[in-house]
Amino acid sequence: MTVATTRASVPWYADLTAKHWRVLLGSYLGWVFDGYEAYALVVALPMALKSVLTPEQLATPAYYAGSAIGITLLGWGIGGLLGGIAADYIGRKRMMMLSVFCYALFTGLTAFAGSFLSLAVLRFITGLAIGSEWSTGIALVAETWPDRARPKGCGFLQSGFGGGALLAALAWFILSQTNPLGAESWRIMFALGALPAFAVLYLRRALDESERWINAVKQHKWAATEQGAAGGAAPRASGRPFTLAEIFREPESRRRVLLLTLMSIATTVGWWAVSSWLQLYTEQLAKELGLPAGIWGPRMGLIYNTGAILGYLLSGFVADAMGRRKFLLMTFLGSLIISFVAYSWHGDMHAFMGIAFLNGMFTLGFAYSWMAIYLVELFTSTVRATAASFIFNGARLIAWIFPIIAGSLVTRFGGVANAAMILASIYVIGLIVPWFVPETSGHSLPE
Repeated sequence: MTVATTRASVPWYADLTAKHWRVLLGSYLGWVFDGYEAYALVVALPMALKSVLTPEQLATPAYYAGSAIGITLLGWGIGGLLGGIAADYIGRKRMMMLSVFCYALFTGLTAFAGSFLSLAVLRFITGLAIGSEWSTGIALVAETWPDRARPKGCGFLQSGFGGGALLAALAWFILSQTNPLGAESWRIMFALGALPAFAVLYLRRALDESERWINAVKQHKWAATEQGAAGGAAPRASGRPFTLAEIFREPESRRRVLLLTLMSIATTVGWWAVSSWLQLYTEQLAKELGLPAGIWGPRMGLIYNTGAILGYLLSGFVADAMGRRKFLLMTFLGSLIISFVAYSWHGDMHAFMGIAFLNGMFTLGFAYSWMAIYLVELFTSTVRATAASFIFNGARLIAWIFPIIAGSLVTRFGGVANAAMILASIYVIGLIVPWFVPETSGHSLPE
């Protein structure tokens, strides 16, 4: 038996220590809060708009719903881009603590919004804080976990978003059944979002900074990719280049960033402008069948997010088994098919819950996990957070307009189904781009 064979027979988790799990838990908590916030906005928004819109504004609720989501995405994109750059300069741990605290503060303040303008401003600032968290957590886990366990760890981390969304769905289900504040019960959803501020105390004590990032900065490893370093780009003796400029200066890095941003846009539009309407569509189906209002939508949310969590948890194992390219192709093809099936459905509601489960697995679980697993494998430590944040969050600087477009299409077509199926065609991008990016399965993380 060879050394390689012996090593292959060792469980993937054999090299993990308590420190690795603490890093995952700390990063996971930050992403749980972001998942809660994102889904809380989707489910609570209809009731919130009834509370804050004027009678004139209530004539076009879909437009204002799309605008609120789009404004959040715009803040998310800007904040994520700035936060990722900052994480490559001040460190992953410090940036994570700052983003979680600011997110908790402004989510809590959203509970006091009294007009659409105040709601929109608070959503934008909250988006700034949310965007900063993802790239720091992903970089920290990727740079501290062993290579064999890294894809699984990143998939586990990404599942925090689904876990947070599931918590939000559960909270909303309870609130929708009890209505403790009547028409103002939506405010409780955002008040609960202030609780993560206490997690900063845990993050401060439990997490260590990434040694891989510290060493790369000390050794002046400024190149964005291994190919760039081998070609003499950004020599070690030079002063540190601006990380955002560096990922576009190298031809190979620039090519990767632009191609993967296209796929990120497809993922982002697919969720925010397509799947985020699934709860409203569920309620429309229930009404068509003469079923009670306000029950099937929250129930679908729980099932959808359960499917998403399963997708997150499986993603690292599936990506390792299939290879990155096949995983990407499967993810986008599955998202395209299940979106068309969901929004063309007019049958039994119990069967529709199964469709919602698969929709969550693909459009939220697998569709976001590829970025957690794949992006960190393409860029070096001194620009990793910048590159990942640009691709993941920078896409929102383009995608933020699509929920507004979707709201306008819903108004024009008189329902969400046609609008959703038109916008779902964006998943076709994910069937083309994977053929032009590297296969990284089994490779070590670039230094």
